[in-house]
Amino acid sequence: MRFIFCAVLIVLMFPWVVVASLNDSSRCILDFPRSESYYQDGDLIIGGVITVHLMRKNFLSDFTTVPFAFNTVCFVPHFMSYQNLLAFVFAIQEINRDPELLPNITLGFHLNENCLQENRANIGALSILSGGTHTVPNYQCDQVHKLVAIVDGISSKVSLLLARLYGMYKIPQIKYAAMDPVLSDRISFPTSYRTVPNENVQYKAIVDLIKHFGWSWVGILASDNESGLQVSQYLHRELSKENSCVAFLELIPYRDILDEKRRTRIVQSLRDPSINVFIVYGDREYMLTLQIILYMFPIPGKVWIISTQWDVSAGFDYFFLNFFPFNGSLALSMRDNHIPGFQDFILGLNPDMYPNDIFLRYIWFEFFYCNIEIHPNDTMRCTGNERVENSSVPEFYKIFSPYSYSVYTAVFAVAHALHNMYLHKGITREDVKGINAWEINKYMKNINFTNGAGENVHFDENGDFSAGFDIISWIVYANESLDGIKVGSYDPQAISRELIINDSIVRWNPVFTKIPMSRCSEICAPGFRKSARQGALSCCYDCIPCPDGEIASEADMDSCTKCPEDQWHNAKRNMCVHKVVTYLSYGEPLGMSLAFISFLLFLLSGFILALFIKKKDTPIVKANNRDLSFILLLSLKMCFLCSLIFIGHPLRVTCILRQTVFGISFSVSVSSILAKTVTVVIAFKAVKPGSHLRKFLGNKFSNSVVLFCSLLQIVICVSWLGTSPPFPRYNMEDEVGKIVAECNEGSLLGFYIVLGYMGFLAFVSFLIAFLARNLPDVFNEAKYITFSMLVFCSVWISFIP
Repeated sequence: MRFIFCAVLIVLMFPWVVVASLNDSSRCILDFPRSESYYQDGDLIIGGVITVHLMRKNFLSDFTTVPFAFNTVCFVPHFMSYQNLLAFVFAIQEINRDPELLPNITLGFHLNENCLQENRANIGALSILSGGTHTVPNYQCDQVHKLVAIVDGISSKVSLLLARLYGMYKIPQIKYAAMDPVLSDRISFPTSYRTVPNENVQYKAIVDLIKHFGWSWVGILASDNESGLQVSQYLHRELSKENSCVAFLELIPYRDILDEKRRTRIVQSLRDPSINVFIVYGDREYMLTLQIILYMFPIPGKVWIISTQWDVSAGFDYFFLNFFPFNGSLALSMRDNHIPGFQDFILGLNPDMYPNDIFLRYIWFEFFYCNIEIHPNDTMRCTGNERVENSSVPEFYKIFSPYSYSVYTAVFAVAHALHNMYLHKGITREDVKGINAWEINKYMKNINFTNGAGENVHFDENGDFSAGFDIISWIVYANESLDGIKVGSYDPQAISRELIINDSIVRWNPVFTKIPMSRCSEICAPGFRKSARQGALSCCYDCIPCPDGEIASEADMDSCTKCPEDQWHNAKRNMCVHKVVTYLSYGEPLGMSLAFISFLLFLLSGFILALFIKKKDTPIVKANNRDLSFILLLSLKMCFLCSLIFIGHPLRVTCILRQTVFGISFSVSVSSILAKTVTVVIAFKAVKPGSHLRKFLGNKFSNSVVLFCSLLQIVICVSWLGTSPPFPRYNMEDEVGKIVAECNEGSLLGFYIVLGYMGFLAFVSFLIAFLARNLPDVFNEAKYITFSMLVFCSVWISFIP
């Protein structure tokens, strides 16, 4: 980089290298190339390289030749750029009038025009270094070199060139417009300062602006230079952190629109209908190329976010406003702080008061269409009574350049550094001859003062100034007038909100009826989540419904949220609702049917019991073991009633009674059948002579069997309830989207022992009945022992549901 800089500098300075062979008296009288300058003498001189004029260029011709000539003439003075020069002069006057600031020492200035051209800027810089009216490289034409600092503020490319040039002499340079992060490198630029923020702050403001409006699919057009590459890399990295994507990156060529391949690629990228927002970075020269491309290939209905590197208000001397492609754009601008007394100073402008201001005659001609200088037969001579408020450009004293405040602050920063040096060293007016510009850097680093606008001014360790930006909405009205509306601000020092935007006053392009959208994919509605497309950027995705049990309560969610266990998604899958609690209730057809069957069977058992009681003295009832029959019918009635405990919402009491009451009741039923079966077998075997089974005949034995078998089940149930009894619970796993109210059996071992014991009794009963199947027909119990199995099955049919 240093080699390239030296090569460029040698080429620019080649016409003057012969100066080294001349003697001192002849060096300052050579007719070297000059640049237009405005000079005012003083004890100390502050130099300035400031843009006043703009070059009017033909659409195509200026882009097919290299406009490189030292005597190039600037044609178009721009009033807002001229305000920067006036802010410099105004600041010098304010300092010289202040008895507390640099007392007995007056400041002068040496201002040079650069016309936004690198060669003219270089000539002006060398002219200021020479200190005379001629440009003599590395030579001082004045007897006393009184230059103490330089204020400049043109494009970053030229600012870097001047920073290296002045850096060789250790002269403090205060940039009022260059925000390139490279200038914060204190190793390469130890004497460079600026009254504008570091560009990184602007990048953060752009990213926050994109985030504020919800734009996730943006294009970037950056100048084809080192700064443009840095900007694009930073924006790409920071936007990805905010879930936004860069749809394309195109580099704007410098004064070259004839590259058809490059131009076509830019136009195709701009015409993508899914991209409505473009970030534009580049100074005026690059923006001119972009404007010409847009003039040749109109791209309507887009939102442009313009960086501060291009002053929008200074860029419309090429086209009619009805072809202005940036209508409805948002631009970042330096904060518009009010300079006290500056408006009155501008209103008091008069060529007679400032005869050395060579730029004023151009401005005066633009304002009043008259000539200040006297020419023979001049019919357009000014009368001398012209006043600024009556000019053809009334905005001149109403709308101020965004950089006027930066120039004003830069000049005061130098003055305060000199004042601190004045106090520290005790310098008198006679001592100013011995001041070296490099000494001032020590005091520039430590300045801390409040300027006339009430803002605290100080530089950080990198020479940067902490400041914010205004957000401007540019709109072109039907009468082709341009207006910039301040719609927000960005303050990097704010504690709560750095970016503040008033959406209601933003004026979008007439194509849009509301805040424009710029997205690669449509917004995923609530209830849907993003699904990445294979091989595409993260901003390009499909929308798929949330899976069962999950919701997306907001739009554009990356993932769905799982509902709590007791909740389920609604039909739209955008909110969780409580699950429906389900159980076998009496209101349902199944519950109602089972209850009816159980009650019917209960009545049937009751009817048979009543019949047996009525016929208890008949031989058939007596022969059928009357007591066992009563016990069997009563236990069957209890079994049928137990089915009703399984219907309805489970409660702690019902959960405890369900299995235990039924287990005991059913055990009594099966025990009765077992006793009846055993009695029939014993009765058949006891008829043989000498049988010892006769002693087991009678009600006492059969009742003992029923009692013993039933007591075993009671002991099992009591043990179960004593260790881990059943309890009600909500089952959320078995049925999707529902909660099943059921009873947890507590100890599964106890539950299975109860069921197993009932099965054991039934098996023993069935086994004995099977052994008695060949008994004579006169034993009704043996012949119809299957009746007990029928009862067994009927009870379980009512139990299983």
